[in-house]
Amino acid sequence: MHDFKYKNNNLYCEGLRVRDLAVRFGTPLHIYSYHTLTDHFIKLSKAFSAIDPLICYSVKANSNLAILKALVEKGAGLDIVSGGELFRALKAGCPAGKIVYASVGKTEREISSAISKGILFFNVESLPELKCIDRIARGLGKVTRVAIRINPDVEAKTHKFITTGKITNKFGIDLESAYRILLLRGKFRNVKICGLHIHIGSQITESAPFVAAVSKVSGFVRKLEAKGIKLEYLNIGGGLGIVYDRESPQTAQVYAHEITPLLKNTGLKIIMEPGRFIVGNAGILVTKVLYIKNTPKKKFIIVDGGMNDLIRPALYGAYHNILPLRKTFRCEKADVVGPICESGDFLAKERRIASAGEGEYLAVMSSGAYGFSMSSNYNSRLRAAEVMVSGKKARLIRKRETYADLIRNEIKG
Repeated sequence: MHDFKYKNNNLYCEGLRVRDLAVRFGTPLHIYSYHTLTDHFIKLSKAFSAIDPLICYSVKANSNLAILKALVEKGAGLDIVSGGELFRALKAGCPAGKIVYASVGKTEREISSAISKGILFFNVESLPELKCIDRIARGLGKVTRVAIRINPDVEAKTHKFITTGKITNKFGIDLESAYRILLLRGKFRNVKICGLHIHIGSQITESAPFVAAVSKVSGFVRKLEAKGIKLEYLNIGGGLGIVYDRESPQTAQVYAHEITPLLKNTGLKIIMEPGRFIVGNAGILVTKVLYIKNTPKKKFIIVDGGMNDLIRPALYGAYHNILPLRKTFRCEKADVVGPICESGDFLAKERRIASAGEGEYLAVMSSGAYGFSMSSNYNSRLRAAEVMVSGKKARLIRKRETYADLIRNEIKG
């Protein structure tokens, strides 16, 4: 699954000892494996080779330019959700014609910029948004392409905060409303509705929800064809789960086996938007133990990485395996907590964990997705450095912030 392994009782990232990286670059530190990153993309591409999809990596999962560039060089397109992500995508060298743009709240400025750059299409989330895109395109003297994001109302069987395909979620358009919009497509003279889009959630570990969603949309495509409405693309989104703890997520091969026949039957060009599946297990967060605090009730391992560096445990109650950089079989029950002034600032609670002493390091595993990209400067904390490892070489792909960075855009008056 990834290239973080123990060798001679020391944790390595590919050919380099993680402790040496922590000493060299400081902590907290995000470390990524180039091989894991690109290998997951290649595995997905091979699994679906029979239908040759355009795989658009989901930038929101981890938007570092080096990560985007590595994937674009392997043939990936990019799935974006903001003007800032469009800026990053183009800076990383992604052709505009391989960029798809989602988000329920695109601004007029963002829409105008994306049309001007010539993106492949927008994933449209509402009728008012469609009207807005049509109006802006008309003002620019252009015709732009869109896909209608369908909300198929299926249960994704994941955390309620990261399910997106239920009718109670803010995302997408129900099938009946989408049908009415497509019947009136001629009213939108500067918009070409060229496809459908679905994305039902994140960290989905079984195929059944995907099969249900694709089956619904396949039936919808046939209904449209009966009305003479021809489409070109079906974007099936992302959401493939990964191993954080004891999950047994489907492999790329199993996923492809389950839904490829359904996708072939649509006769449409397929687009996929994986994020976590590609980058999740390609990254770790290394943090240093500052203090061991014993209380009458429990033990706290206080580390220099907190919820500002990795918010998933505080936000979702998410589980991340935590390993020592030097393998040990001594374990203890403890909370691993950070320095942030919030009781919700923890990386693990009531965890049987390898014994760690002050000055030692811990690796928070599977933090490549929604780790740095959701980090913040809360408590005026400096955001961490990021490092990419390839074989026996490591390079800094984001400098650690300085105190000057914290106030760079502020005006004292």
